[in-house]
Amino acid sequence: MTKPSLTDLLHAAVSAVGGTERPGQVAMAEAVAEAIDDASHRLIQAGTGTGKSLGYLVPALAHGERVVVATATLALQRQLVERDLPRTVEALHPQLRRRPQFAMLKGRSNYLCLHRLHEGAPQDEEEGLFDQFEAAAPSSKLGKDLLRLRDWADETETGDRDDLTPGVSDKAWSQISVSSRECLGATKCAYGAECFAEAARERAKLADVVVTNHALLAIDAIEGAPVLPQHEVLIVDEAHELVSRVTGVATGELTPGQVNRAVKRAAKLVNEKTADALQTASETFERIMELALPGRLEVIPEDLGYALLALRDASRDVISALGATRDKSVQDEDAVRKQALAAVENIHAVAERITNGSEYDVVWYERHDRFGATLRVAPLSVSGLLREKLFEDRSVVLTSATLKLGGDFNGVAASLGLSAEGVEGDDVPVWKGLDVGSPFDYPKQGILYVAQHLATPGREGTRGDMMDELAELIQAAGGRTLGLFSSMRGAKAAAEELRTRLDHPILLQGEETLGELIKSFAADPKTCLFGTLSLWQGVDVPGPSCQLVVMDRIPFPRPDDPLMSARQKSVEEHGGNGFMAVAATHAALLMAQGAGRLVRASGDRGVVAVLDPRLAKARYGSFLRASLPDFWYTTDRNQVRKSLAAIDAAAVADGA
Repeated sequence: MTKPSLTDLLHAAVSAVGGTERPGQVAMAEAVAEAIDDASHRLIQAGTGTGKSLGYLVPALAHGERVVVATATLALQRQLVERDLPRTVEALHPQLRRRPQFAMLKGRSNYLCLHRLHEGAPQDEEEGLFDQFEAAAPSSKLGKDLLRLRDWADETETGDRDDLTPGVSDKAWSQISVSSRECLGATKCAYGAECFAEAARERAKLADVVVTNHALLAIDAIEGAPVLPQHEVLIVDEAHELVSRVTGVATGELTPGQVNRAVKRAAKLVNEKTADALQTASETFERIMELALPGRLEVIPEDLGYALLALRDASRDVISALGATRDKSVQDEDAVRKQALAAVENIHAVAERITNGSEYDVVWYERHDRFGATLRVAPLSVSGLLREKLFEDRSVVLTSATLKLGGDFNGVAASLGLSAEGVEGDDVPVWKGLDVGSPFDYPKQGILYVAQHLATPGREGTRGDMMDELAELIQAAGGRTLGLFSSMRGAKAAAEELRTRLDHPILLQGEETLGELIKSFAADPKTCLFGTLSLWQGVDVPGPSCQLVVMDRIPFPRPDDPLMSARQKSVEEHGGNGFMAVAATHAALLMAQGAGRLVRASGDRGVVAVLDPRLAKARYGSFLRASLPDFWYTTDRNQVRKSLAAIDAAAVADGA
């Protein structure tokens, strides 16, 4: 039997989803197939509307060996498992003569734990060991959530939190879930044979395509104990998010509350002397944290150093004691012990990491109005880790709508631990970049407008000229505006002021769930939606409801961001341009994502307005503009108002 051609397979898959074949999608599928066949690596930029999911799924399914697909967002995971994969498998079955299996795999805490559900969550000392379902008043929000979870547990087939609609609070979910460190293990657990997390892992072992998330991929790479099944091909979608997700997994933190909870959990299970030592260390740490000021700790202060050494040594003694003692008087002893061990091991690991003082780590204090101070430690860079762990023994394809920054892939490649394209040498993963473009005609569908007449934004204070400009643009557009702000403070200030000046409804992130806000924004073209980071990347509203995307300023990292400023300084110490490598690259990625909110379909028209003159005037402006879609570019404020008014009039004439 002759092997079906990739072109025929792609045609069958596209037809099955009612789509249209696009040259960029064909080019992408061919590049993915080539990477799989010769065990090489690819960075593929595929613009909005390319049909990127099928561009990698079809060659992955045709390959026949196991493929892992890692994505950043829950929305894309669900789309792959619930829509794209079922349709594609059915469409390819007649030609492949097989039905590839697929499965979703997440971290253990995403699955309902039957042991926790039936035996109750071990609680802190002052709360006592109680049945959480009885303790939470049935009329309270928590009580209602827990009762609903108990009913859901009887009917769910997956135990996956994301299959519960509507969802529940994190507090409610924590009552019936465990982390991997807290899990008793299937062989020791009375519910091991029915465990949802274990069932998901077993399904993944049998699947041809395993869909997971960046965080689990990072855990698999960092912790050394394999979580994902063996595979030959890794496809990372939304790859622009990977570095920040891996950094998040590799970041440790200590708070007084967290240490205090660990002390209480361990005290039930170890002798008084060992527990007292950890209690004393905890109190010392808490006193120091009360005086902690936000910012990077380039040198660990002496008092903090002593406190961390005491925490490290005391927690090590508790860990030894927990392994050596048994106490049958403790209800559900194994679960209580496992939870205590997980909490104390985390304290030991973070305290030891900071006291060891690696030059590759950044340590800083953060302070939150409600939760007090946190001590954090994160890697200065994850590029070495990714180079070593990600690209060995498998073919890796990284894809996103935004991988080319400033006109090439090298900036993103460097953050992933890769050398410049085409560079070869020992221990250097070789890769190729491909930009398959977009089916949209950006110069005809969109305008990039930079308000170069405005004053340069300062760090603080209101920008009266910017508010005037924003109000005039919204009026010209007839509403239809997505406002992307570099800070929540800026978004709130603009919403409060413009609500008094304009008749258009203005929705503000945080006043309702993100899903509800986006739904309301899409439903009423006269409405505006203002917000910060998640809106820069998470909004997909094609049509007349989003015809103006406004960025209040270039979204550089805050100058006092400890990790970003440390990374910038490190690049400079090695002879590079820290500002361009870190701050400008960060801003370019966000701006490219933000500008991508405008044109989501072939009939969309509109304006991306940047209310920051530096995009037109500063030397780095050309780098940032080269990272954005190829819109028609202008700094003419009168021209852009006429264009917005014309786009609004056309939408009104069409009934929107």
